[in-house]
Amino acid sequence: MGFDKGLILVNGATIAVRTAQALQRVVAPVIEVGPGLSGIASVREDPPGSGPLVAVRAGGQALRGAGHSGPALVLACDLPLLTDAALRMLADWPGNCSVVPVVNRRPQPLFARWSAEDLAAAGELVAGGERSIKALLAQPDVVLVDEGGWPPEVEPSAFADVDTPADLEMLGLRLPCPTDRRGDGVSARDRAQ
Repeated sequence: MGFDKGLILVNGATIAVRTAQALQRVVAPVIEVGPGLSGIASVREDPPGSGPLVAVRAGGQALRGAGHSGPALVLACDLPLLTDAALRMLADWPGNCSVVPVVNRRPQPLFARWSAEDLAAAGELVAGGERSIKALLAQPDVVLVDEGGWPPEVEPSAFADVDTPADLEMLGLRLPCPTDRRGDGVSARDRAQ
């Protein structure tokens, strides 16, 4: 998009802030892996910008460092319509296995619950040179759950992500305001063009 998607405004708040607030209503602790746009504790993947699998590794390490030893919800920061119901579905799933929703026959590894074992496996995969988050889907305890296995209050739209300005427009959302956190007076719309 040409700018950090965490700065997209939804109902007057950035996606980063909305995502953090939604997670805080459902689970604890909550840690951002990224530049600190959410206002909560944050860590960076190493090296920064090296992809979702490396970010999952960093988040898993940070959670272990904070004393968390169970499964963890992992969310991308481009999910403007995420709901507490979808988060609770994952958080409340029985057992400690990894749970990955499937939307339109596509697993959603960046709106999922990953087991402690699979969070550790992310580190092993990265150490072995892997960079694709899809590699975690091959782990033995991953449960893929399509719409038939979701509670009725979970809508498929909760999993909609935004990757292009057209995606934003389709969802009725707007780009960040002209004086975003960069403070340079250039709107994200102008940067994206």
